Amino acid sequence: MLRNFLTVGSWTMLSRVLGLVRDQLLAAFLGAGPVQDAYLIALRLPNMFRRLFGEGAFNAAFVPMFTERYETKGHQSALRFAGQALSGLMLWLALLTVLAEIFMPLVVSFIGSGLTGTRFETAVHLSRITFPYMLLICGAALVSGVLNGLGKFTAAAAAYVTFNIIGIAAILLGALVWHNTAVVSAWGVTLSGVVQLGALYWAAHRAGMAPHLTWPSLSPDMRALLRRMGPGLVGSGVTQINLTVDTIIATHLPVGTPSILYFADRINQLPLGVLGSAAGTALLPLLTRHIANNDRAAVHSSVNRAIDYTLLLTLPAMIGMIVLASPIMAALFSYGHFTVADAILSGQCLQAYALGLPAFVLIKVLSPAFFAEGDTVTPVRIGFFTLALNLVLNLLLYRPLGHIGPPLASTIAAFVNCTLLAVILHRRGLFIADPLLKGRALRIAGAAALMALWVAAGEKLAAPGLPYWHGVWRLGMLTALIVFGILAYGVTLDALRVVRLRDATVALRTRLNRRRAR
Repeated sequence: MLRNFLTVGSWTMLSRVLGLVRDQLLAAFLGAGPVQDAYLIALRLPNMFRRLFGEGAFNAAFVPMFTERYETKGHQSALRFAGQALSGLMLWLALLTVLAEIFMPLVVSFIGSGLTGTRFETAVHLSRITFPYMLLICGAALVSGVLNGLGKFTAAAAAYVTFNIIGIAAILLGALVWHNTAVVSAWGVTLSGVVQLGALYWAAHRAGMAPHLTWPSLSPDMRALLRRMGPGLVGSGVTQINLTVDTIIATHLPVGTPSILYFADRINQLPLGVLGSAAGTALLPLLTRHIANNDRAAVHSSVNRAIDYTLLLTLPAMIGMIVLASPIMAALFSYGHFTVADAILSGQCLQAYALGLPAFVLIKVLSPAFFAEGDTVTPVRIGFFTLALNLVLNLLLYRPLGHIGPPLASTIAAFVNCTLLAVILHRRGLFIADPLLKGRALRIAGAAALMALWVAAGEKLAAPGLPYWHGVWRLGMLTALIVFGILAYGVTLDALRVVRLRDATVALRTRLNRRRAR
């Protein structure tokens, strides 16, 4: 599991880094203003449906069923099931895409209910360009699920890097050649969907498991898939729906608020995407096999170690982003049309998002235990409750707290969601925190807290007013503080016997020597 976790995580990290470059270009050329707000609404729409129908409920139901068929009934049965699932998904999403294109003003008026005038018209125009991406990327997500079910994580994780490569090229062409950044970038989104679906399908073809389109039918397999999928539409996509609620509320705040929320969330998504997605992707097929074999001890061990691995990196990431929020946003985005004032406001949003980072990640770790059992009803019930809670909190907080209200509401809702998932799994005997996890979690939290004190002291003494420094010096000092924090965290972990640096160094040297010998 750890090898798969690291494989998916490394490719996801590369995608996130390229995504950061893409976002920096968007900030520099569009700033935090009406065009950026409209473009981000257009980007949110297909991504929301992608999370729900592609990477969310559909894959959560599809991967365990595909894995079970492949393990018990063989290659041809699994391939036939994948083809039926792909055909049904593509037909449904094609119809949804056509309807959305026709009624796009109504769709945008829902997700961006506070948009008026030019912002609204621009959002409608851009959304019509980007929405087909949803159809393409959901198909890609299903093919990715096939590859993951076969234990082939590399190709599936690598394909998503193309979204940001094409996005970067589109922004540069739009800004420097066609002088219409938003429109060209929107076309780049849809083009990237074509490339991702093609690349993943080719990888599945090489693996001998490329699903073929057929006329959709409600076979027993499809009815079982729909029964599993239906309740999970909200349960597995609750994080994205909560973020969409944030977006809706943000459009009722001053112009530019959706933009500063977006850039803060993108930084928060770096560790969330790398750790949460990697853990969830690697854990689901593994838990499915353990549950099919009725091996409860293996289920407990897998869930505990997955939490262990994620906390090791999630807690310091959370505390680091809280301590260095404004310098991070300024150093990464405060160029061109994105001002230092925008960066400071966005940094405040990042602090609120980062506070909930452990909960956001643990939701992705705990949910596969339900999906592996074929239970998508319980997560959806929790999802409905936390969605309602998030909406209520948004309405209560957005006026007194302004731009901080939406992310803080999402953070509180995420902690409630995570707690309910853990309690129910514990009652079912699928999650029992072992002594190793309890001890390591306390020591990891202590090491992260000490790291925060060192970094905060270093910033105060060596870099007062860091967000207002010149770009190059600001980025250099931020890098130095981050490296200092990583070193302090590593040394503290070593002292607390969580990670033995000497053993890790010896293992790394041994691996490098073996590679050289080959």
